[in-house]
Amino acid sequence: MTGPEEEVGAVRTVLPLLLTLALTVYCVVSIVQAGDGEVRSLPKWGWLLLVLFFPLAGGLAYVVAGRPLAGAGRRRTPPGQRRGPKGPDDDEDFLRGL
Repeated sequence: MTGPEEEVGAVRTVLPLLLTLALTVYCVVSIVQAGDGEVRSLPKWGWLLLVLFFPLAGGLAYVVAGRPLAGAGRRRTPPGQRRGPKGPDDDEDFLRGL
């Protein structure tokens, strides 16, 4: 039978490994999904190598210095144009067909 001390020791051993794995997976997915010009400071392949060879330090460095900024890569809609799908009441061809 295991005592409470052994269970706490197991949690202290496994939890950092799981957090490092989760950070690594997050960073790899973020790097792969980012556009070519969106990743900062290093090229995408450089960040991938850094994150895969040095999971904790590379992952933290990517989150701080490499991750695309919020809104980066999003195209701005020119003034006067609406973004997204139009409703049927905004489509003149649809209204003519009624």
